[in-house]
Amino acid sequence: MFGLLRPCAHGAQKYGIDADAWRAHLCGLCLGLRDGHGQLARATTNKDALVLNMLTEAQSGSAARTTAAPCPLRGMRRASVATADSPGVQLATTASLLLAAAKIRDHVDDGEVGPFARRPLAKAATQWAAQARASAERIGFEVEPLVAALEAQVRLERDAKELVAVSSSTMPVARPSGFVPDSLAASPYWRSAMAPSADPLDRLTAPTQLCAAEFFAHTAVLADRPDNIEALREAGWQFGRIAHLADAVADYEDDSARGRFNPLAATGTTMPEAYDLLRQSNSSLRAAVAAAELSRVPTVRWMLLDPLTSVLRGLGTGVGALVAHTCAVSRETDRLPHADVRAHVRGTGHRPPTRRPGLGESLALILGAYCTGYACCADHTQPCTGERKDAWIKNCECDDCCDCGNCDCGCCDCGDCGCCDCDCGCDC
Repeated sequence: MFGLLRPCAHGAQKYGIDADAWRAHLCGLCLGLRDGHGQLARATTNKDALVLNMLTEAQSGSAARTTAAPCPLRGMRRASVATADSPGVQLATTASLLLAAAKIRDHVDDGEVGPFARRPLAKAATQWAAQARASAERIGFEVEPLVAALEAQVRLERDAKELVAVSSSTMPVARPSGFVPDSLAASPYWRSAMAPSADPLDRLTAPTQLCAAEFFAHTAVLADRPDNIEALREAGWQFGRIAHLADAVADYEDDSARGRFNPLAATGTTMPEAYDLLRQSNSSLRAAVAAAELSRVPTVRWMLLDPLTSVLRGLGTGVGALVAHTCAVSRETDRLPHADVRAHVRGTGHRPPTRRPGLGESLALILGAYCTGYACCADHTQPCTGERKDAWIKNCECDDCCDCGNCDCGCCDCGDCGCCDCDCGCDC
């Protein structure tokens, strides 16, 4: 979870929710970290972890609140917040501590911190990992498979780097063998992602996906809704891929400039391909949430579904502009069927533009129209109907769609179509 979710106050009004509800979850998590693990642990507060308490409450139908003392971050005002000892908050504290420990350890191992900060940060990461285990034990959450998955991330990235180095030489390319630690052997998701025939990008995103999947699934356990476990595990698996890929897309240029590892660059995944994967995961997540009968719960839509739609809109605008900027004539790919362009590009490391867009297409892309084909403007599927259309044509036929388009606040009901025009006046 990388801090993707940002609910909009206008959306809260639309759903009849108090806009301070998000702060109630945030302050409850912060106080839960303080009460259970000390003041330093509050630095691990993860905004995306708030969705775990929200999902727990949405399934259980109850929301425990208490009045918190004045806080400088609230302008020294009291507030009604989620109780620190509630099961959902405890699960959120576990997620915050575990993911913060993994992130700090990753920065230390990569040498991205100064020599004087290395030791205290490593000590803090070790402490937070131990506190995550203690917090997980209190709510009956098995955290060791997640620790193993996060530790496997280093090996998976190393394998990807070696694969890139070998593929750029004259030596034959050998795919990594399946990597399944004992604690992860029971997970069909992990076994599938680690299979020798699995897509290289799926291997790299698997640790994040597994963590999110198990955290989401445990909300059903805490809410005593065993019938929702598998649906929410699938929702979490898709959320993990969205989080990982969105982070990779956002950091692509910076990682390239600094010579840092990026899963998209390492696997030869282009921006349009990454955006297509994001849309697929968003659709699968929505289907899983609907299967758990949570898609019409106002807080779920406001805190999870709508913000994800906003994330995809923002990334889609950037992807469209980037592809328009990098388009060039490629006679070799012009001769390939569209279905073969992706395979050709992965084999050569080249971007997949099949033709130079016209003036109208370029302007539309630069102004924010989505480019969702593998090749720039070559092939687009209208998301609401499945009909193939040019990228710059806005033609939404959703039954449950508003007039929202270039607004990035998540204030519409379009689901994941992202193809309408907005005049809702959002200033966020």
